[in-house]
Amino acid sequence: MDLSKIKTLIDFVGRSNINELTVTEKDVTVRIFQGQEAASGPRQKVGSTISLAQDAGSDTPSRPEKASYAVKAPVFGVLHRTPAPGEPPFVAIGDEVEEGQTLFIIEAMKVFNKIAAPRSGRITHLTEIDDGEVETGDLLAEIA
Repeated sequence: MDLSKIKTLIDFVGRSNINELTVTEKDVTVRIFQGQEAASGPRQKVGSTISLAQDAGSDTPSRPEKASYAVKAPVFGVLHRTPAPGEPPFVAIGDEVEEGQTLFIIEAMKVFNKIAAPRSGRITHLTEIDDGEVETGDLLAEIA
């Protein structure tokens, strides 16, 4: 597999809601993981899905950041808090959410990326932005 194909795959994963992509061509297998910034705690960087799973499953109450997870924008685009105009928002402050539940949609380059809850819990913070632009890494919500 040539470098240009690998770069294209990396760009695709970066722009999408996919967390992992595995492609095999002839004898070469490429696995691309998207960082879990959306699920990391405040001011806490997680390098891979494996690290995130270990942090989320830890019972050590050594850090106060463990009390809530920050949901950050994985891509630049227009944030939509509702599934369609005139409909109620996906979530509100105080709502209980399940892991994988859709919290927002970010429209980037005519692609609608669903932003899912990285874990179950209660929404303690939501951004004020609706139908406005967000940058990669902007805080969208916190789940306790």
